[in-house]
Amino acid sequence: MAILPIIETPDPRLREISKPVDAVDDALRALMDDMLETMYDAPGIGLAAIQVGVPKRILVIDLQRDETREPHYFVNPEILWSSDELSLYNEGCLSVPEQYAEVERPARIRVRYLGYDGAPARRSSTA
Repeated sequence: MAILPIIETPDPRLREISKPVDAVDDALRALMDDMLETMYDAPGIGLAAIQVGVPKRILVIDLQRDETREPHYFVNPEILWSSDELSLYNEGCLSVPEQYAEVERPARIRVRYLGYDGAPARRSSTA
């Protein structure tokens, strides 16, 4: 695995529209592993492929706050439903260092995606 350089604003590559992934293969899994290592090193809790210069619809997340790791891999994620109830979060972005803001987002969502193994999956967040 490798730590990849994270692109920072105002780099125009961050505005590029990411393309859907056709299939999850060994090369894509290696990219996701590198993205996860990069995210942990930064440190952060989420990283999109575009943030490392790869315009593909890939996201890695790990919301654990301690040494226990629980990585999640999302390929071609699509939000199927979001609650009307909103929650306020203090968020930052690895591509916009040292900037944080209160962001209002749906309290719960349901998403479908391809997992690390390429199998279709669905996930619902909990409040």
